Amino acid sequence: MPVSKDTIELRVDGQKIDRFKSIEAEADIYTADHAFTLELAKPETKIKAGSRCELYINGTLELTGIVDRVRKSCDKSGSTLTVEGRDLMGLLVDSHCEKFVTVQGKKLSDLAALLLKTVPFINRSKIIYQEDVVGKLRTRKRRNSGDSLAAMMDSPGQRLAQIEPGMTVFDCLRMYAASRGLMFFSLPDGTFVFGRPKVGGSAPFALTFLVSGTGNNVERGEETNDISRRYSKVTVIGQQQGSDAMGSDATLIRTEGHVVDPDFPFYKPFVQRNNNDSQSPKLHARLLLEKMRHDGYQLCYRVAGFSQQGAGNWSVNELCTVRDEKLEVDGTFLVYNRKFTYNRQNGSQTHLRLGLPGLASTEKLGSKR
Repeated sequence: MPVSKDTIELRVDGQKIDRFKSIEAEADIYTADHAFTLELAKPETKIKAGSRCELYINGTLELTGIVDRVRKSCDKSGSTLTVEGRDLMGLLVDSHCEKFVTVQGKKLSDLAALLLKTVPFINRSKIIYQEDVVGKLRTRKRRNSGDSLAAMMDSPGQRLAQIEPGMTVFDCLRMYAASRGLMFFSLPDGTFVFGRPKVGGSAPFALTFLVSGTGNNVERGEETNDISRRYSKVTVIGQQQGSDAMGSDATLIRTEGHVVDPDFPFYKPFVQRNNNDSQSPKLHARLLLEKMRHDGYQLCYRVAGFSQQGAGNWSVNELCTVRDEKLEVDGTFLVYNRKFTYNRQNGSQTHLRLGLPGLASTEKLGSKR
């Protein structure tokens, strides 16, 4: 039986639980809610669904969330207790808007404050609007404002937009974030972020799979290159409500932005309509293309343990160098998915999914408005 040096601790209802038969905890920067499943070693433990909880791995907080489901079972061999839940973003995925709300002129930060007002457990003062994730973002300059992401957050909001009953809080915020070329995701401590994945900087993690076996830390590797859902050109186009020069009758303003993937082997266009004021259509198009490239090219690895010496626990939205002679891969990639697993048969393992860190070229961007 493998001996795990990793520590696992669930804190819930004033309890600290550190004995488990199995665990599975997954994080993905492109998935709204991060989930966990824990089978406790002591099935007599009392846990209530709806409780706020924190999951610590090796003493580091890796997830802040809510217990969604508690399952008890028994047979002639004994009893089991399984606890399932998601991070706090799961509350936004589940929460629906109840009224028609016109948000004309609201900034993204105003919209976030409005929609998160009634969602429990959320620290609304800790929302992050990342600035200069990769230097200055190319946006249409406005009077008395720069072209940084912070300026976009403070800029005038939607010309005309309406929240309708039945829309989820997450979908509303994700939609408006995408209109500015941003993603909406959460950190392990429950902080929400409007920003972009990392594409540069140092790479704290490393994966090695050499034929000689020297320094290898990979147990299994797989490479997938799938162009079925990739495109050579992505365009975001729409008609937005504006006003004429006199500020009276409403007029339609055409918005369009496109981005080209120089690595795609042939011409294959993709067009998405967005009539809900895609404020920066070229940034929205770039976000879509980046997601397509991540979905199309994937590296999957399994390593022993939950951490790497000198780098800490494996984390999403971090860069990782890969030197794999068996798959003939040598480069730096983004860790966008990470799943911790533990059971008594295999011990603790980390399953990683890596993709390309941003666009290979950002020069072929175009937009008109």
